Amino acid sequence: MMIDEGYIKYQCHWQQKSAIAETDIKELNLWRNRLYQLDLIGEYDNGIGFGNLSIRLTNSKELIISGTQTGGIANLTAQHYTKVTDYDWQQNYVICEGLIKASSETLTHAALYSADPKINAVIHVHHQKLWSQLLNRVPTTNPNCAYGTPEMAEEIIRLCQQQPTQHQKIIVMSGHEEGILTFGHNLAEAGKILLSHF
Repeated sequence: MMIDEGYIKYQCHWQQKSAIAETDIKELNLWRNRLYQLDLIGEYDNGIGFGNLSIRLTNSKELIISGTQTGGIANLTAQHYTKVTDYDWQQNYVICEGLIKASSETLTHAALYSADPKINAVIHVHHQKLWSQLLNRVPTTNPNCAYGTPEMAEEIIRLCQQQPTQHQKIIVMSGHEEGILTFGHNLAEAGKILLSHF
């Protein structure tokens, strides 16, 4: 398996500001800790981290997402999350603020939020066995679309316009081995969908 996870492929306009408020990450951290314990978020032997999650801020384009290269950290704090204040997947840029740059998967999360205003939470995990089981059995991206690229964002939006994706709320990233996305109205829904397949 070729692993290119963890490398930011978009233009990242990062403003180093104070940490995200603890109250804003409470639910994120609850789910993140659970997924970390299940080895759905973590770090490969080569030190490259995988897995991330985000929430959309109320009635906003803004979102809070776990920072780049935090997969291998057992317990995240507010300094490990970033607020994304703007993004454009077509122009391939993200504007974020906090003590860490946004995840390399930020544009993929942003694509889901752009595709459906009812989506307020996104979970991205890695699991080889589950990925193999679900590949082409649930909505699956084109294998030629790499993670963190405008092509992946466009593919996510395309899939989200289809009834099976809207109903199942899960996507397998064919061109990003082990990568699985779930999403929902909130983290509880996105997490429940993921764990129902696990």
